[in-house]
Amino acid sequence: MSHNLNQKQVSAIYGIVILFCFLPLISPAIALVMGLVLSVLGLKYNRITKYTSLALQTSIVLMGFGMKLTQVISASKTGFVDTAISVVLVMSVGFLLSKLLRVDSKIGTLISAGTAICGGSAIAAISSVINPKSSQISFSLVVVFILNAIALIIFPAIGHYFNLSQETFGTWAAIAIHDTSSVVGAGATYGTEALEVATTVKLIRALWIIPLSIVIALLQKEQNGKIKIPWFIGLFVASIIVAYLLPSGQGLFNGLNWLGKRGMVIAIFLIGSNISLAEAKNAGFRSFALGVLLWILVGTVSLIALTAHL
Repeated sequence: MSHNLNQKQVSAIYGIVILFCFLPLISPAIALVMGLVLSVLGLKYNRITKYTSLALQTSIVLMGFGMKLTQVISASKTGFVDTAISVVLVMSVGFLLSKLLRVDSKIGTLISAGTAICGGSAIAAISSVINPKSSQISFSLVVVFILNAIALIIFPAIGHYFNLSQETFGTWAAIAIHDTSSVVGAGATYGTEALEVATTVKLIRALWIIPLSIVIALLQKEQNGKIKIPWFIGLFVASIIVAYLLPSGQGLFNGLNWLGKRGMVIAIFLIGSNISLAEAKNAGFRSFALGVLLWILVGTVSLIALTAHL
């Protein structure tokens, strides 16, 4: 099919899909699938895919405008230790399991970061630091999105089975589900208070992108002899602070945050469109097993820890 279309026609198709990405019904997972479909059909538009990394970084900075500094600080006092322990634990176990399962080190780092922090956006941020191939990012995203979808369905049922309070469920969902949208979805299904707790604890977890990106950049320096400074992380922090200092600009900041979320969807579509099936097959079963094992570990350990407090 691709042979019948020239780059101009392919660029038109990409343009239409990118416009589609601005619609609220197009989630990051759907965008990834759309990208994969174009890739399978052999429709690649190389001129645009080189901007994928820039799109990811810009989106993360814009999403910072939607984070409430006061909320982050107040939530930090309660959930900071829990999230700190879970991030360190997941990254450490992820490193060991990657070695044991002989998973490619970059895929291992991306899946661990996605599980430890916040799914797609953590994978996006860390990939800007470690420069993996598109196929490695895509595969990590696929693993995280599948587990997200499962969590959204089963977590509320597990919560009711164990008779978890609204607050306990909200905290558990925020620690054990990858992506913010699925955390919000599970919290909303469980109840209003669960939704509030889940959203705030998730905010703190998302902020771990900052130290983790810096640590990984420093570790990369030891391997490669040069440090790749994640500048966009500084801008991400700045956008959170600017939104706090200028409350009168709330309407504008909401718009920028929306643009960031849609930009992330577009970037994930571009990642999907750039994958090769042969490379995805190479990533294979072991990487998937890594994602599942880490997810079960986080879900189980955090649930036991939270219910032990009661």
